[in-house]
Amino acid sequence: MTPRRIVILGGGSTGWMAAAAFTTGMPGAQVELVESEELGIIGVGEATFPSIRAFNRLLGIDEAEMLAATQGSFKLGIQFVDWRVKGEHYFHTFGDFGPLDGPMALWGQYHRVQARLGGQLGDHCLPTVMAREGRFRLPDTEGDAITARFDCAYHFDAVLYAGFLRRLAERRGARRIEGKVVDVARHPDGRVAYLKLADGREVAGDFFVDCSGFASVLLGKTLGVPFVDFSHWLPVDRAWAVPAERPEGTLTPYTRSTAQEAGWTWRIPLRERCGHGHVFASKFIDEDRAREQLLAQVDGKALAEPRLLRFTTGHRAQLWSHNVVGLGLAAGFLEPLESTAIFLVHNALGRLIPLLLQPGGATPDAAAAFSDQQVRQYRRIRDFIILHYCLTERRDSELWRYMAALELPESLAYKIHTWRETGVLVGYDDEGFDRTSWLAIFAGMGHWPKRASPWMQEVPEAMALQYLRQRREALASITAGMPDHDTFLRHAVARAAG
Repeated sequence: MTPRRIVILGGGSTGWMAAAAFTTGMPGAQVELVESEELGIIGVGEATFPSIRAFNRLLGIDEAEMLAATQGSFKLGIQFVDWRVKGEHYFHTFGDFGPLDGPMALWGQYHRVQARLGGQLGDHCLPTVMAREGRFRLPDTEGDAITARFDCAYHFDAVLYAGFLRRLAERRGARRIEGKVVDVARHPDGRVAYLKLADGREVAGDFFVDCSGFASVLLGKTLGVPFVDFSHWLPVDRAWAVPAERPEGTLTPYTRSTAQEAGWTWRIPLRERCGHGHVFASKFIDEDRAREQLLAQVDGKALAEPRLLRFTTGHRAQLWSHNVVGLGLAAGFLEPLESTAIFLVHNALGRLIPLLLQPGGATPDAAAAFSDQQVRQYRRIRDFIILHYCLTERRDSELWRYMAALELPESLAYKIHTWRETGVLVGYDDEGFDRTSWLAIFAGMGHWPKRASPWMQEVPEAMALQYLRQRREALASITAGMPDHDTFLRHAVARAAG
């Protein structure tokens, strides 16, 4: 039976994303969200993935209004600094590198003539050039191929985004219940019956969504779903986070990740401030030194004392057990190197709601299939994150030596081997990142196939050079006509203000 009473445990961006999605996609359902101000929220995830724009559109959210309410800015990708070797950087942007296969595969012709052409593969990708120049415009779906084939995401204050979604969800009928859960009652068949609050109230439901963060109160503690640990492959287990004043100058439309001796630091620019953090492995550096390295990277005055978070990378073995689905940190955690936390939430909601709306409700087989899909996606994203570490040439600290000697998951090892030996970019089901993203990391880290495909030789070298130079010139011309990111945002926010 399709559930009529949906109870969400936990607020923050995850809980209120769920509430907004259920009140929009299942308007006849009673949606209640239980959260406690006493427990607070983590609220450090401020960078997103392009599909957040589609999620917001499905909710009927006006983009400019959301940006105005969340101190948001646009994100064209991530700049990776010092990841291959110290002193080098590259971009992973949400753009198009032209054909990926065949004689005119842009990457293949670029690699073939790189010594004569110079530059980086990213010079032939529009959002990379835009990011480098601090320019911005939205994708033009009705324009030419170059200006249509890219996407963007957001930087925003996650606490403000949660508040924005809360207002939307409550307007659509969601009810917030303030209270701390002290017990969980179950039916004889194992399903959750109700949540008991500290003041004695009971919150019953047909279906429960666990958004309780790392505590995983329902999925982990109550139902005993085990945790699958990824820390062998992703050993980072701590993060310092601190807000800082926004420095003078252009508001950069990208996140920055700078490799450190035992992890990496992030820089996320918002309109009024910057978010900074340091993700690190505590077995390779002590917390105080990691804190010092973070503060050394901050390019504005810190607005608070750094806050320390502790975590283990991995996921619950099942994401849907009985009548409980886990979302966000209650389901799993992958280090935020590629800003996938919010993506995993709205992607799960996009799969979950249609299953609940099936005639008669979701079957046990559907629940099992949902769990399998979500678990595969965690593994695919895990592999993509490991890729950034295992292609490095750095051996200057314990972490980088550990990652260089790591035995890779078979799924990742096969992808790397196939690319290296044949120049084929392998794609699996339930990928978080498409083949273009994999190419961006391979190219950025200087990891190319051993030999050129015979197909590439069908194109005269002079023609390949002309093709690449013309594309580079076209991108420079297009970018020069764009406003800078600051100007574009000011106009967008002004429109929202009316």
